[in-house]
Amino acid sequence: MPLSFKHLTSTKQLTREDMDAILKVTEDMEKVYNTGGNDLFKGKVFANLFYEPSTRTRLSFDAAMKHLGASVITADGLQFSSMYKGETIEDTIMVVSQYSDAIVMRHPEQGSADRAAVVSSVPFINAGDGPGQHPTQAILDMYTIYKERGTLDGIKITMVGDLKYGRTVHSLSFLLGLYKDVSFTLVSPPELKMPEKVTSFFAEKGVQYTEVEAIEEGLDSDVIYMTRVQKERFEDAAEYERLKLKYILKADHVRDRDITVMHPLPRTGEIDTDVDALPNAAYFRQVRNGVVVRMALLAMLLGKE
Repeated sequence: MPLSFKHLTSTKQLTREDMDAILKVTEDMEKVYNTGGNDLFKGKVFANLFYEPSTRTRLSFDAAMKHLGASVITADGLQFSSMYKGETIEDTIMVVSQYSDAIVMRHPEQGSADRAAVVSSVPFINAGDGPGQHPTQAILDMYTIYKERGTLDGIKITMVGDLKYGRTVHSLSFLLGLYKDVSFTLVSPPELKMPEKVTSFFAEKGVQYTEVEAIEEGLDSDVIYMTRVQKERFEDAAEYERLKLKYILKADHVRDRDITVMHPLPRTGEIDTDVDALPNAAYFRQVRNGVVVRMALLAMLLGKE
């Protein structure tokens, strides 16, 4: 089924019915991916506009588009774009809409995705707007939890690290809040605690959450979601250095526990490499899931699934 909206800028747009439909189409797209792709979008041109550094998101969108037969055009870095000359986001998007059948954009400014979507004449997907939202990461995280745990209802999840600036945990919180009996343990220093926009959502939806400062208090969960401290969001380098390795997940933390380890990546030391070989380390499977989720979203937004 096509989605009920033309542009995806925030996970707060999605209902549970939307999310369940995306999971189903993603399962179908995984079969397409495993058999080498198809020509669903042959003759279409998709634009990837990445004005902030990215590896996984950019390459997985590129792979998703090409696995569905589309051609891809790109723009990288603000310094190499007309925005560096003073062009507005709105003008850039109206121009790129003339060249492409869909636009994916990452931009360092919170709210930039909403500004872009208002003027885009083709489907638009937010690939991250500063510390704001990263909806496709959250959706692939949901698919990963679903695959690893077999359900999304009743999930107990521990989120660790930079919960203040980490747009991935904000977006994922809004989606998990659509499901029954989900509970959160939020592990962070006071300086990086979950912002009020998320905790007020929990209160509104009646979602249980606990805020603690020790990682050991969050190991009795189905999922532990590690995050890096977001260096690019800090104005004070000394403050970043003080907090960057506040939490390090080690193999002994999770070796004998039925807990799925996730991370949106890149990691910068917060998961010890000894964890990688454990069967419950899901973060590299999580990366692969990003391709098939983005294939599904492109198909659904263009009414082609």
